[in-house]
Amino acid sequence: MSEPSERYRTGMKTRRAVLGARYVDAAVAATDDFNADFQTLITESAWGSVWSRETISKRERSMLTIALLAALGHHDEVAMHVRATKNTGASIDDIKEALLHVAIYAGVPAANHAFKIARTALAELDAESKA
Repeated sequence: MSEPSERYRTGMKTRRAVLGARYVDAAVAATDDFNADFQTLITESAWGSVWSRETISKRERSMLTIALLAALGHHDEVAMHVRATKNTGASIDDIKEALLHVAIYAGVPAANHAFKIARTALAELDAESKA
């Protein structure tokens, strides 16, 4: 295997900062010959290019991501990014505002389901913080 690119190293640093080391370590541990190229792609492009930009804050990026994922019905990813708000600075009110936008611009059913997912993810975060 070749040496990771600078963009990959930047992406991995950002990915860990946003999603948390435990989540990223599990994703890396699950990497195999079949999905290795995909893992490199998302680390370099999503995390090393887009999430590492400084034009908008991680908080704002988090809100955008949650809204987009909810609008597209990517429920597992919504939960993951709601949990990531503990690292991005997005508040519960920020999540609520993002999902209210989903209701208006992508539809009430999409927002309704995303609110349920967010409530569950936030309850899990709360339980973890009390453990």
